[in-house]
Amino acid sequence: MTIETIAEAKYRAKNLREAMAVKGRALSHSQALELVAREQGARDWNTLRARLAQAPELSDAPDIASLRPGDRVEGRYMDQPFRGKMVDITSEGDDFRVSVHLDHPVDTVSFASFSNLRRRIRGTIGKNGLSSERNSKGIPHIIIEKIKQ
Repeated sequence: MTIETIAEAKYRAKNLREAMAVKGRALSHSQALELVAREQGARDWNTLRARLAQAPELSDAPDIASLRPGDRVEGRYMDQPFRGKMVDITSEGDDFRVSVHLDHPVDTVSFASFSNLRRRIRGTIGKNGLSSERNSKGIPHIIIEKIKQ
């Protein structure tokens, strides 16, 4: 399991604490963070945190400013992969308000007991293709990874 963001590392530490508590072994949050750092090959939490803070959020981020209605895009919505067509894009300062019509519906619910299928997604993304809104794992709600004009 490769951790790419600070939020993912903290989420992993939280899960580790909960798993150890079930086994009757209490861990402090700082102890869990140190274990996560070692799992990721870092000397300690401070080293891992510094490495994650310097990492680019998206290695080959597309040029969002070049997006136009009708462009084909690929990415992830609520951590589910998608392909679709850009319906609308509006600049809002440094951010962009987007609307994408998906080729196939995406289920935004991870429970087996019910579904919430989306055929169109709307949100605000930055120049890096990522929304500032994130799930509990620290993953952006919307990630635009590729643009096919």
